[in-house]
Amino acid sequence: MDFTYPAEVEKFRTELRDWLSANLTAELIAARRAAGHDDAAFEQQRAWNRTMADAGWAAVSWPREYGGRGATVLEQLVYTEETTRARAPLPLNVIGMNNIAPAIMHYGTETQKTTLLPRMMRADDIWCQGMSEPEAGSDLAALRTRAVREGDDFVVNGQKIWTSLGHRAKWCQLYVRTDPEAPKHKGISCLIVDMGLPGIEVRPLVTLNGDTDFAEIFFHDVRVPADALLGPLNGGWQVATTTLSHERAGAARLYAEMQVRLEELVDDIRRGARGSLDDPVTLRRLGEIAVRIKYLEVLCQRSISATLHGGSDGAAFSSASLAKTVWGEIGQELAALAFDVLGTRGDNAAWANYRLTSRSLTIAGGTTQINKNITAQRVLGLPRA
Repeated sequence: MDFTYPAEVEKFRTELRDWLSANLTAELIAARRAAGHDDAAFEQQRAWNRTMADAGWAAVSWPREYGGRGATVLEQLVYTEETTRARAPLPLNVIGMNNIAPAIMHYGTETQKTTLLPRMMRADDIWCQGMSEPEAGSDLAALRTRAVREGDDFVVNGQKIWTSLGHRAKWCQLYVRTDPEAPKHKGISCLIVDMGLPGIEVRPLVTLNGDTDFAEIFFHDVRVPADALLGPLNGGWQVATTTLSHERAGAARLYAEMQVRLEELVDDIRRGARGSLDDPVTLRRLGEIAVRIKYLEVLCQRSISATLHGGSDGAAFSSASLAKTVWGEIGQELAALAFDVLGTRGDNAAWANYRLTSRSLTIAGGTTQINKNITAQRVLGLPRA
């Protein structure tokens, strides 16, 4: 797990650092957490996405024929660490670029690839992913949204919830049940849906901190052209697997993000809570979080190392699953400490906001309970029952 960076990777790092230094402004850094409910910040980040795309930095892991750099795993690792530590905003289409685009590259038609991918990279079109439902959150196989073939269309009825940027999206990668008689995993299909079609109703969801990053989407007899099918009919589970296994070094963002947050918290405590850094209880809590972040770094790098050295996708996925659980717990510990020491007023409002949003960290992207089951079954070999 000792990563040795060849000269070409270090050259890649230097080029990226220089470009970020020349183009990433303090205003962009400040706006990176405001895109959910602030239209001006959203458009500012859209412009940043276009700047990155034009410079070739928007999707380094994508193949060159789709506008990427065909980056190696080590280059992806460097990219993730450097952009996170520089506090660069995430792409508005982060789910689209990391999860949906690989499925389009693998299963899409040439027309879909050449028309959809460049606009996704530049955030000209916003994408959302229709997976979670009111009674099918982390369990994709339990989804009930139906698509019935009628002539040249699929007629879709159902509901999706906790859909990131659903109210801003032009396109949705939608998972639907097309064979209700088949076993749960084998009756699902994937559609690329134009969110402007008649019968689609989108309602933004306001979270605890007042953001509207999510939406619930209702489908009422929505007629989706049959050629919008992505992948084989009833093969949606395979499409989802392709979707979730593409970013080979994305786990690095988990520990890099927490390292940045810890540094920011220590700086804010030093400035706003005089004497707190001499308090043994505060120091102990900071130390425990620092150790856990280091542990998270080792865990993430273990997953990346498995990819570098020919380990199975299952082993890498299981390590990443465990890392996501640890990341969520660390985020909540950081938020609780910031709240206890700094409170909620004035310059500390950002930490109060994080205190509220941190409650979602052990839910979004796979609940802690589901991830622990994955770890138990795939790493420890424990039985399902």
